Amino acid sequence: MSKLYLVPTPIGNLKDMTFRAVEVLNDVDLILAEDTRTSGKLLKHFEITTQMQSHHMHNEHKTVTHLVEKLKSGVSIAVISDAGTPAISDPGFLLTRAAVENNIEVECLPGATAFVPALVNSGLPNDKFVFEGFLPVKKGRQTRLLLLAEETRTMIFYESPHKLIKTLLHFCEYFGEDRQVSVSRELTKIFEETIRGTAKDLLEHYTNKPPKGEIVIIVGGKK
Repeated sequence: MSKLYLVPTPIGNLKDMTFRAVEVLNDVDLILAEDTRTSGKLLKHFEITTQMQSHHMHNEHKTVTHLVEKLKSGVSIAVISDAGTPAISDPGFLLTRAAVENNIEVECLPGATAFVPALVNSGLPNDKFVFEGFLPVKKGRQTRLLLLAEETRTMIFYESPHKLIKTLLHFCEYFGEDRQVSVSRELTKIFEETIRGTAKDLLEHYTNKPPKGEIVIIVGGKK
């Protein structure tokens, strides 16, 4: 019986790939990859020769129906993103929803997700939290920030290096300069780093030392 697998891949350190993930990627008929060039290096490293096809935010709307038909015909498919767990701020949700609606079995393997280590090592409360992913770039950004200013749970954001200063400025403006913030970057990689402090502290730090790499921001909730 065919099945749709969601397979997490390392967010940096290849040693975080699980034995089971390698086994599934070897066994399925087709791998859907966010970027075939990036995933090609991963598959080559683990000597996985399964056919791979591009599946990203720009084409997933158009291909979902075709992929569901493939699954119905008995083809087993695995979805991987460039790093981390598919559908977490990455492609995968649309196909998963369509598979569920068509009574196709879906299985998500446990594995790497960038926000978990960032949350745990932030030192901020993690018994209750809300994952926000990327903030709206323009439209809806102010509305979202005004709403989140009242959020009492710890908040998790993804951000790109060149937008981090702008985001920290907005945190100072909407949440207050003394709001506790933790910024983790390059998780699991050689230059992994976590800087903790107030929103103002981190704004000053990264203004003087522009960041590089993948970034996760953890923000304490309103007290």
